[in-house]
Amino acid sequence: MQRLDTRLQGPILLAPRVFGDERGFFCETFRRNVYAELGIGEEMVQDNHSRSGKGILRGMHFQIGKGVAKLVRCGRGAIYDVVVDVRRGSPTFGQWEGFELNEDNMHVLYCPVGFAHGFCTLSDVADVLYKQSGYYAEETERGIAYDDPDVAIQWPLALDAVTVSARDAQAPRLAEIADSLPFDYAPL
Repeated sequence: MQRLDTRLQGPILLAPRVFGDERGFFCETFRRNVYAELGIGEEMVQDNHSRSGKGILRGMHFQIGKGVAKLVRCGRGAIYDVVVDVRRGSPTFGQWEGFELNEDNMHVLYCPVGFAHGFCTLSDVADVLYKQSGYYAEETERGIAYDDPDVAIQWPLALDAVTVSARDAQAPRLAEIADSLPFDYAPL
């Protein structure tokens, strides 16, 4: 497992070793002790699997309270995965970083507590598999607008060509909820 560079402090991008031959491939996608050595110490307690068609945009989501960290990978197809720093006092508050996760590169993205997360599907179909450090609870789920002009995420698809849920379409701008965010920046 190799740790790749990221611009934002907190998210971690991993490239697993893939062993392939004429039969197919084998890839270890999670090994707790290796992840801990690479800076990911949370215990993951829930696995999720979503399937989306081309142009589906999901996000930008986070959980309040203790928050929830995620380990995200794309097992089928390709997605553009985005994290936004929502930690009050962070020097990169409101900044975003995006990564292509796909079935070929098999990269895994660690989205820590204090970051909003979302993705859009680049391929005809994409299966996104992710582990969470906390159990999903509807009452703690929050989000920010995927098209917030102050955050200015540069999605690879035109926004008039994506499909979003009603909830995501009505999410507030980051500036509207910034003072109520429970995440405080703590330098490493």
